[in-house]
Amino acid sequence: MEKEIVRSCADCAGKGCQNQTGENRPPFCLTDNMDPAVKQAAMAEYKDPVNQKIMTTAADVEFDGYCQWPRIQEIVEFARRMGFHKLGIATCVGLMRETRIAAKILRSHGFEVVAVGCKAGAVLKTEVGIDERCAAIGTNMCNPILQAKLLNEAGTELNIVVGLCVGHDSLFYKYCDAPVTTLVAKDRVTGHNPVAALYTAESYYGRLFGKEQAE
Repeated sequence: MEKEIVRSCADCAGKGCQNQTGENRPPFCLTDNMDPAVKQAAMAEYKDPVNQKIMTTAADVEFDGYCQWPRIQEIVEFARRMGFHKLGIATCVGLMRETRIAAKILRSHGFEVVAVGCKAGAVLKTEVGIDERCAAIGTNMCNPILQAKLLNEAGTELNIVVGLCVGHDSLFYKYCDAPVTTLVAKDRVTGHNPVAALYTAESYYGRLFGKEQAE
């Protein structure tokens, strides 16, 4: 028996939510079928002064640099327009060269930069219950919660992720006091360009699909 698929935005090709006419919206369109109370509650959050400033500043940066600025430049502009001075970087130690370059660029624009590598604290993986076999690729654990707490202690106003592992990044976001943006999404196989695997999923990376592949 074929498993029923709950349709959502991932199954839409019309992108009818980009207009106000209602055109190109499938029957399962979330815009037309969501609980109005949930939408109302979300919109109310933008009245918070911090949320409103982040939202409007992000929109200004997107517009002014549209298809012109690389992401690091967008981060510079966003941080500057938000009035931030102290920026944090949570980095994978395997991307320290990239972090040094990013810090150099940020400092050249007058920002104070505090970076914390993922192995800070030098704690063995086994101390938190990680299987001993994982020590074959490094004995010390990544420590995203410590990265967040050290940046919180430093009083950073915006934190930037550079290549934290899947899941470790989730914990970092969870424990940060300051807003977080991602500069680099780690993907060792594709040169840290995760969408490369998606672009080739129907050819070279067809093996990514599981047994329950459906249209």
